[in-house]
Amino acid sequence: MDRTEKLHIAMFPWLAYGHTMPFLEVSKFLAQKGHRISYISTPKNISRLPKLPPHLSSNLSFVEFSLPHVHGLPPGVESTSEVPIDKVPYLKRAYDKLRDPLTDFLKNSNVNWIIHDFAPYWLPGIAAPLGVNLVFFSIFNASMFAFLGPPSALLGDRRKRPEDLTVVPEWIDYPCNNIAFKLHEVVNHQQCMDDDMSDFQRIGRLIQGCQFVTMRTCFEFERDAIKLLIKLYQKPVVPVGLLPPLLSLPSNEDNKWEAIKSWLDSQGEKSVLYIALGSEVNLSEESMHQLAFGIEKSNLPFIWVVRNRPVGEGQMNDIIPPGFEKRVSNRGLLLRDWAPQLRILAHSSVGGFLTHCGWSSIIEALKYGRALILFSGASSDQGLNARLLHGKKVGLEIERNEVDGSFTSDLVAATIRRVMVEPEGEVFRANAWAMREIFGNEDLSNNYMNEFTRFIEKFSTSACHY
Repeated sequence: MDRTEKLHIAMFPWLAYGHTMPFLEVSKFLAQKGHRISYISTPKNISRLPKLPPHLSSNLSFVEFSLPHVHGLPPGVESTSEVPIDKVPYLKRAYDKLRDPLTDFLKNSNVNWIIHDFAPYWLPGIAAPLGVNLVFFSIFNASMFAFLGPPSALLGDRRKRPEDLTVVPEWIDYPCNNIAFKLHEVVNHQQCMDDDMSDFQRIGRLIQGCQFVTMRTCFEFERDAIKLLIKLYQKPVVPVGLLPPLLSLPSNEDNKWEAIKSWLDSQGEKSVLYIALGSEVNLSEESMHQLAFGIEKSNLPFIWVVRNRPVGEGQMNDIIPPGFEKRVSNRGLLLRDWAPQLRILAHSSVGGFLTHCGWSSIIEALKYGRALILFSGASSDQGLNARLLHGKKVGLEIERNEVDGSFTSDLVAATIRRVMVEPEGEVFRANAWAMREIFGNEDLSNNYMNEFTRFIEKFSTSACHY
């Protein structure tokens, strides 16, 4: 195959916005390089993606597969944001039923590569007979995958009990600042595992079956973890870079942003705390109240994005404590459901970010050097991210009960103040500010994307298979 021949690459992300967006960014880059991209997902997930620039539409096409119905999944649901965590296993079963339409598509479309997510464990079985190469693209970082370990650990039964995931595994060969889960995180996350096929088994099979692995990270931030993965997997691990997002052009949400900007403009430099727990973190009423009282006791100006719960969870949508909004109205801004997060984080008045520790949110915050108050959600990587960032001293984790995840408003307030204003928090503020050199470096990001693209092109021209 001629080096310059263009490839047909299919993208197959998991059914969550935090996955579909990074897959779209990689798709756009590969399309710019002249490769033909088929981005495969369900109609609703595709409709939520931003419009493509006109110059890419000839190389990048969206392929819609209807999500098959499975018993237990509410009708019309197509993504994790639409269901409580205990319904996610049904979404995985529905996703697994995309095997047949995907097989038909591959047989009729001359695809060279599939860049896939963590879930379709059955993909190697259909790709190999058709001569299609696989890249496992993890939207998570290398530290999480180092913790998960080699396929033998993922597919074996060494870690059967929740407690087994609360210790640093023996294959970690570098100082990792106790990167392991807390018990309450394991118990919460197990609710979204499919009993028949755990996430660990899915990942283990896909690492075994792919030609190489890529992930959303870089050597400058996670050199030791990436090097360990190359050793554990015995195949290439080629980081795709951090994919730092670009500030979007003005949109019809501009009126909202203008009001927020005007409020931020009136605050002092780095004085404002921004709080957002992602679209899928649902706290109990007690936890929500403790968090609110802690934010109030910190006495700092703040912007808090409060999201409604998924319908059908049987609880009130709004679980902000009564009277809270009135008491803080002179120094706090509550935004319901939506906020222009990147624009807020980019504003010079924002000094800290209380985050659920989703990797995309962390990348956005460190792009602008914002110090972090770490409050991990229940999802997959978030607890490990909290330990990683706490260890790198770019933020401080709010102390919680290891078994049930409970915490007090006093600890919330103390952690916020330490990170944002107190002298002993200067180390977190300085380290986070320095991270702009890595997380905000678009040249570095482009270099990684170029290297990733070259690797796929070079691999395609050789007969070498790992």
